[in-house]
Amino acid sequence: MTVETLITQHIDTWTSAVKTKSTSGRGSSKKLELYGMKKLRELILELAVRGKLVPQDPNDEPASVLLERIAAEKAQLVKEKKIKKPKLLPPLTSQDLPNLPQGWEWAYFPDIADYAPGKTPATKNATYWDETEKGVPWISIADLNDTGTVETSSKKVSEVACEQVFKKNPVRSGTMLMSFKLTVGKVSILDVDAYHNEAIISIFPYTGIQQNYLFKVLPSIANSGNKKNAIMGFTLNSESLALLTIPVPPTIEQHRIVAKVDELMTLCDQLEQQTEDSIEAHQLLVSTLLNTLTHSADADELMENWARISDHFDTLFTTEESIDQLKQTILQLAVMGKLVPQDPNDEPASVLLERIAEEKAQLIKEKKIKKQKALPPIADDEKPFDLPNGWEWCRFSDMSNEVATGPFGSMIHKRDYIEGGTPLINPSHMIDSKIIEDNSITVSDIKVSELSSYKLFENDIVMARRGEMGRCALVSKREEGWLCGTGSFVLKFNQSLSRQYILLMFRTSYVREYLGGKSIGTTMTNLNHGILNKMPLLLPPIAQQHRIVTKVEEMMVLCNQLKARLERSKTTQLHLTDAIVEQAI
Repeated sequence: MTVETLITQHIDTWTSAVKTKSTSGRGSSKKLELYGMKKLRELILELAVRGKLVPQDPNDEPASVLLERIAAEKAQLVKEKKIKKPKLLPPLTSQDLPNLPQGWEWAYFPDIADYAPGKTPATKNATYWDETEKGVPWISIADLNDTGTVETSSKKVSEVACEQVFKKNPVRSGTMLMSFKLTVGKVSILDVDAYHNEAIISIFPYTGIQQNYLFKVLPSIANSGNKKNAIMGFTLNSESLALLTIPVPPTIEQHRIVAKVDELMTLCDQLEQQTEDSIEAHQLLVSTLLNTLTHSADADELMENWARISDHFDTLFTTEESIDQLKQTILQLAVMGKLVPQDPNDEPASVLLERIAEEKAQLIKEKKIKKQKALPPIADDEKPFDLPNGWEWCRFSDMSNEVATGPFGSMIHKRDYIEGGTPLINPSHMIDSKIIEDNSITVSDIKVSELSSYKLFENDIVMARRGEMGRCALVSKREEGWLCGTGSFVLKFNQSLSRQYILLMFRTSYVREYLGGKSIGTTMTNLNHGILNKMPLLLPPIAQQHRIVTKVEEMMVLCNQLKARLERSKTTQLHLTDAIVEQAI
């Protein structure tokens, strides 16, 4: 089977095997890794170094003759003192290495190329560095570019450094560089005369070894070498570099391999772009259709728009992101009053607001809470949603009794932490609307008495005021008496309000964007009382709050089932990809 047949027969697997990344990555979907395409690229290179990518030609001069000629070339260079005499390496035994095609040979890295690490001039010596046009480029790993050439560097060295540190001319343009420390196997071709640091080697292949061949195969070989753990990554040393084993094809076959790899990688680029375009178009379609739900003018239009989505449900919600978008749309519809029908018999929210105001007035009178600063009425341009019957627009301060801040940083330090004391609740302890106990962040009874005003009570809600704005957790009976931490708010409400509805509300994109700074046109990194208290919200009747929570929980169960099924399907795709690769090799 040719590689082209292997690609085309399994094209659906290569393009549909996708993994979710924890960090941003290449392509239109910043959280996705095109795992199938990554494995296909690796397979192409693996087939190349095993001699399975292009057919062998019995008329090619065998690599054994090439290596004999290189050995003579090296001996002459040593004699002329152009290179150092290499250290003796243990004999290569074929029993420890994969079989190679007829005419190929295994060789150690120093048998086919001369190489040398660079240097880093003392960074504190200003005379060694020159950022003017006279400076000579000095390449670090960050400057290397796997996809081709490197012609610019973030730093330049001076003539003084050239004379006193490097004591030789810069590495010539056209030379291949490879990192072997921290980031192993990152390669580039110099497009300018330059020096480089000690984590990079410049590579000079001997006659008959094609630089483009090494450029293709050396990165994976280096990564499979005897790497050692370092503080910031993995590293090869001079010994493990020398012991890298390289499969050496005849010179003419090296050219054929490079041409075929370039051809197939171009095909991979096209498939990858098509896949990314498809993912982007799918996400745009899902977003557009879900937006029709939140922008529906009335119940009839909402049902019409939902019917359009439900007809294509199985083809729309096929990615984690699309399911997460669906979840967010459900939450948004909930707080807009569009998820469940209104009941005209419900006590209107206006009566609830009056009751909350009366309770707050009594608490102020009893000096249990402070009187809040009066806020202006909600203007029309602050109301992004229509008002359903029985609901009321209000500011957050109108529906809460109190927003209390955790203790100032000067009141508690790491030295105050003890083992087995009273837990201190910080944003990192708020997971999925629940409080997770951390025994390493607890304080003594003496400290608790000093911070008694920051005690938590059942049915309080703690909220992060740093990092992920809107992250909340409900205080249960278990956590009563624990302490609110420095980076948190404690939110206290009238007993009638549904705490689950409040938690639901804080998960919506509207609330999170508002708290994150959208309301003031900037990005918030530390939420203050003013922004939170001023936030305009739609408040439903109490009975409606409970119906909304029940419906949302029901729909979230379905979404989670859908995501679990998707995860199983994705795992199957990844295993299938690995199986195809293993079988091909």
